[in-house]
Amino acid sequence: MSVAVGPVSGKLRDWMGDHSQDDEPQAELRLRLDSLRRAHQELDAAVQALEALPERDQLKIARLKKRKLVLRDQIVEIDDRLTPDIIA
Repeated sequence: MSVAVGPVSGKLRDWMGDHSQDDEPQAELRLRLDSLRRAHQELDAAVQALEALPERDQLKIARLKKRKLVLRDQIVEIDDRLTPDIIA
C-alpha cells in the first residue's frame, strides 16, 4: 500500500509544531541564550552579595529577583525553541 505524500497542510504543520518560520536562526538564538544565562548568573551573584550585607535593601533585592525571573522565562522560551519536540 502506498501513500501519496504532498505538502503538509497548515493545520498539520501547526499541530506538529513547525518552527521553520522562526525569525532568528539557531546560531543567533544560541548566542542570545548564552547572553541571558550570563546575565542571570550575574544577577544571582548580585542578589547573594546584597543578602550577605548586614543592612539589606529588601526592595532592591526583590527587584533583582524579579529581573532574574524575567530572564529565566526568556531562557526557557529560547531553550524550548532550540529543543526539538520528541513524540514518545
